[in-house]
Amino acid sequence: MTARHASAARRGRDRKAEILAPPPGRDRFARGDEPSVAVVGGGIAGLAAATLLAERGARVTLYEKDSALGGRLSGWPTRLSDGSRVTMTRGFHAFFRQYYNLRGLLRRTDPALARLTPLPDYPLRHSAGLTDSFARVPRTPPFSALGFVALSPTFGWRDLVAMDARAALPLLDVRVPEVYERFDETSATDFLHSVRFPEAAHHLAFEVFSRSFFADPRELSAAELLLMFHIYFLGSAEGLLFDVPTEPFPQALWDPIGAYLHRLGAAVRTGTAVHEVRPRDGGGAEVRTAAGTSVHQAVVLALDTGGLRQTVAASGGLGTLAWREDVAALRTAPPFLVSRLWLDRPVDADRPGFLGTSGYGGLDNVSVLERYEGEAARWAARAGGSVVELHGYAVDPASDPQRVQGMLVDQLHQVYPETRGARVVGARHEWRSDCPLFAVGSHQRRPTVRTPHTWLTLAGDAIRCDLPVALMERAATTGFLAANALLAGWGVRGQTLWTVPRSGRSRVLRALGAAVAPRPSP
Repeated sequence: MTARHASAARRGRDRKAEILAPPPGRDRFARGDEPSVAVVGGGIAGLAAATLLAERGARVTLYEKDSALGGRLSGWPTRLSDGSRVTMTRGFHAFFRQYYNLRGLLRRTDPALARLTPLPDYPLRHSAGLTDSFARVPRTPPFSALGFVALSPTFGWRDLVAMDARAALPLLDVRVPEVYERFDETSATDFLHSVRFPEAAHHLAFEVFSRSFFADPRELSAAELLLMFHIYFLGSAEGLLFDVPTEPFPQALWDPIGAYLHRLGAAVRTGTAVHEVRPRDGGGAEVRTAAGTSVHQAVVLALDTGGLRQTVAASGGLGTLAWREDVAALRTAPPFLVSRLWLDRPVDADRPGFLGTSGYGGLDNVSVLERYEGEAARWAARAGGSVVELHGYAVDPASDPQRVQGMLVDQLHQVYPETRGARVVGARHEWRSDCPLFAVGSHQRRPTVRTPHTWLTLAGDAIRCDLPVALMERAATTGFLAANALLAGWGVRGQTLWTVPRSGRSRVLRALGAAVAPRPSP
């Protein structure tokens, strides 16, 4: 083990985590030589890019159309019928231990990550009554996968024997980006059927991963599913351990990052939508908002799928025709619902902070916020109640919203019967449809961090990134990569990044998977 890897192990990182060093360069811009950079989008990707650029001395302007930072993890105040002022967000997110670059961003204002707290388990319950737990599953691959089989009531050794070993071998040999070449044309559902996973395990383990993408597994690329298996089971010794913020997202995460950017000299313009990015002769761009037009030497577009499509469509001079068509081809996942209920009585004391569910109609998971979030715990203590959150993903767009909201509450009563008699002090229902869809066969067309313009980069969880990262970590990683690409052009050193290993950890398993697994036809 190298000294750097030993240091990583002491900090809790997987000793086989890979280091991606940026190109060498100056530590920061010289005084008077600082370029002006516009970062469009104040979610995780935009905050990562803005933070790194500002740390290196660039004159950063961060544009965010909403009134608060955080993007899909933002929050806003609301008042309940009992007069309490509380924070509403778009729901539960797990900050896994292998989200190295996201956690690196958060360490800027919280070096010990004291504003995150671990949840002891990630239980998954099927309506048939079986429940899987990850609390006692070993962290080190391949014992993590084997331990899950040994401990699971839904996935036993007989199921393992019944699987199609040849079809399953690619799970042992996930390599990035080759996994996309082999499996992007296959759906997650078709892959699982080919492997002959037992139906209960299919729902409890792998469909949960596909639902993390807010997608129907029949539409999701199998490459993304295999990548998730690699990230959490056979590629990383961090396993399925994760943390959650101890307070709502704004207070715990984004308000401190926003204050940090102010101290670095960045201009943070919330409530400011960018309508057009117009290239200038000789490089750079004019960025047009309702307040006027500003000139910047470089731009990072860190927008969600719909926002990126809209901005590029409105900016006629951007890119090439082929690049613009690739951006226009990006798809958005189906709508999802987050329902939060403030109840006048507590749920049973043994209910976990988070429970994944399957077989309960449209209900995908249930969170009990007072188990981990300070604001919810304080309200629950005052009211003698509970704050419960319900998620429903990949909702049919033709569905009646009121009916779906009622169904989720009915399904909560099945999962936690003690909630049937509770009075609802407050209810908030958030419908959104702005997550990227990683559809079958879409990887090759996804735009990358680099664009046809040297002064323009892209960032976000929809952006193609040939590293083993997903979800929030893909957003953070592409944000840093977008800033790194600009900094390299100016001869300034960028951010060192970390990732889960880009291939399986075991040489024997990799060799077996490579030798036996079918390869695509030329």
